[in-house]
Amino acid sequence: MEQSAAKITTKKPKIKLDFTDSKYATGRRKKSIAKIWVKKGTGKIYVNGRTMDDYFTSGAHKMQITRPFEIINQATSFDVRCSVTGGGHTGQAGAMVHGIAKALILFDSENRSVLKTEKLNTRDSRSVERKKPGRRKARRSFQFSKR
Repeated sequence: MEQSAAKITTKKPKIKLDFTDSKYATGRRKKSIAKIWVKKGTGKIYVNGRTMDDYFTSGAHKMQITRPFEIINQATSFDVRCSVTGGGHTGQAGAMVHGIAKALILFDSENRSVLKTEKLNTRDSRSVERKKPGRRKARRSFQFSKR
């Protein structure tokens, strides 16, 4: 019982954020769904009540998420609040990029052509292929024994 009490006290409290005059968009990738609120600010990104640096440990994911802002040359002029569910970190990062790009288009429709050339406002439809009957995985067969 003492160990469970120690775990509760070390849990960080969620950050309360005010996103009243913001734009909302939904991003999807694989099984992940990201609800994105974007507003004018100082470049802070919050994911599920935590900062992006606390939530994503991989530098590649952090770089991927900030890419839409760098493309429109406004890396520190928007704050982002995100609620993301499903999938793993890679799918969640991809869903956030899709949602952020859609929200930036709502802010300024001139961003659409720039983000479209980078294919950020298009949903990546690739997903895991289902397992087929009579096979070990989607395409992998069982091992064949000749004799």
